[in-house]
Amino acid sequence: MGKVESEDAALLARLVDGDEAAFDQLFRRHNAAMIRFCMGIVQARHLAEEVVQDTWVAVLGRIDLFEGRSSLTSWIYTILINKARTRARREGRTVFFDDHGDGDALADAFDGRGHWRSMPELWENLTPERHVEGRSVLQHVEAVIDTLPPAQRAVLILRGQQELDPVDVCALLEISEGNMRVLLHRARVTVRNALDRLNSSG
Repeated sequence: MGKVESEDAALLARLVDGDEAAFDQLFRRHNAAMIRFCMGIVQARHLAEEVVQDTWVAVLGRIDLFEGRSSLTSWIYTILINKARTRARREGRTVFFDDHGDGDALADAFDGRGHWRSMPELWENLTPERHVEGRSVLQHVEAVIDTLPPAQRAVLILRGQQELDPVDVCALLEISEGNMRVLLHRARVTVRNALDRLNSSG
């Protein structure tokens, strides 16, 4: 069992026992990203906050039914996506994450073996403490994420920030691995370009 799986198992045991501190830990870890993710589906912050609140209620109500066949994070986002899509339909909206885009993007981003031609800068290399124009880099990144198309936003949050396995991301969003890579690449390029513009203007 890896470190993350071990931590999830310990946290899960505490949640099942009704440990409020464990829920607070889980809430702080995921809530902000969940709202940002959900806004890509329901298109309004107040609706996203309602859906996320409903999701947390469902998580607590079903935590003893979690069987561990996926990560705890993946399970939470499965509930979130289902509730967000239901709410979006009620508001007369439908969101599909399967964005085929243009085929050249895949050819440009990856070689024939599926490896990056030019590895985009990863989140770990960003320095959130550094400030640009009075705001931390992390705040700028979050602002750019809020402007991304729903599919790119979803993949970036799940894969880039929540660090879910590619298989889990594809299953959650019902997209192919190739499509996920293109969406992640496009999202990271958009964020990187936005930060580059800040750096050049600073």
